[in-house]
Amino acid sequence: MKKYLLSSIYLLLSITVFSENNNATTSIEKKDSAVIYFQEGVVQDSLKHYSVASNYFDSAIALYPDYKDAYKQKGLVNIEMRRTDVAKATLIRAYELDTTDVVVIKQLSELYYDYRQFQKAIKFAKKCLNCENSERIIAMSYYEQEDYGNALPLFHDILTKNQTDVQVLYAMARSYLDMEEYPQAINYYKAAIQNDTTQNSRWVYELGLIYYGNDDYKDALASFLKAQDMGYAQTSDFNENIGFVYLYTGDFDKGEKILLGVIATKPGNTDLIRDMAQVFYTRKLYDKSLEYCQKLIEMDRTDAKALYQAGMCFQKKGEKSRGEKMCDQAIVLDPSLDSLRQKKIDMGL
Repeated sequence: MKKYLLSSIYLLLSITVFSENNNATTSIEKKDSAVIYFQEGVVQDSLKHYSVASNYFDSAIALYPDYKDAYKQKGLVNIEMRRTDVAKATLIRAYELDTTDVVVIKQLSELYYDYRQFQKAIKFAKKCLNCENSERIIAMSYYEQEDYGNALPLFHDILTKNQTDVQVLYAMARSYLDMEEYPQAINYYKAAIQNDTTQNSRWVYELGLIYYGNDDYKDALASFLKAQDMGYAQTSDFNENIGFVYLYTGDFDKGEKILLGVIATKPGNTDLIRDMAQVFYTRKLYDKSLEYCQKLIEMDRTDAKALYQAGMCFQKKGEKSRGEKMCDQAIVLDPSLDSLRQKKIDMGL
């Protein structure tokens, strides 16, 4: 009985060993086949047959699921084909298999930046600080997150190596603009525009808006005209801004003509008409201001602000009694306007 039992045990052991040896042999054969597919994929990649190469790398991975180099190469060829979703997923798997591969880390930092996943872009770029573009990716990622405290020192470092880096100059201009440091913003806008070879008219227009917002109407007009010459679209906003700049610089006929063209396309825009009345008032053109106040009153007879503005115009023209009555009527319609009268009294006017 014992003899039969021992024979059975030996038989089972033999089967197990054979099975293990057979599986090991199969595994080695699969790896060998995977290597063959991988090598063929590399050949097709060198020939720029990227889709064919990607299929070979897929076959290699199917046979050997932990084939890191196959994931890496598949990711790279899919980047060439602009299949970035596939590339990112594949390179993430390659990184999981080897967290030290600099090529994979670099590509992932760039992909995460392109996908606007800025925190991850920073994380991976910091893993290969010596990689090309790593410092830029980190700096631009901070900038995109409006973390100017971290972005600006890095931008300065980049500019010490290349003072004509247009994208960095523009990013710095925008950073200082957002921080309301206008002189710095203007300086970097000028530098970006000067070094820009693409003739970006939008940057010139944005510079004009900064000048306009800081009451530098002469430079604002120069920038707007330059942007116009460079082909910037003359939208309603553009025409409105340049129209008011003409008024502020004293070219009333040209400014009014442009703004009337804007009003024709926006006939119900009372804010635009009101602003024109105010500009003419500040430039002591009281009859012109009255003309636009009258337009507002015709549109809405309860427009207290327009009535008050008209009253002030008559007072400035020397018709004090008439003007004061109109201001009184306006205050009845809108009691908050009384604060304007009080301000006038406090100023001794």
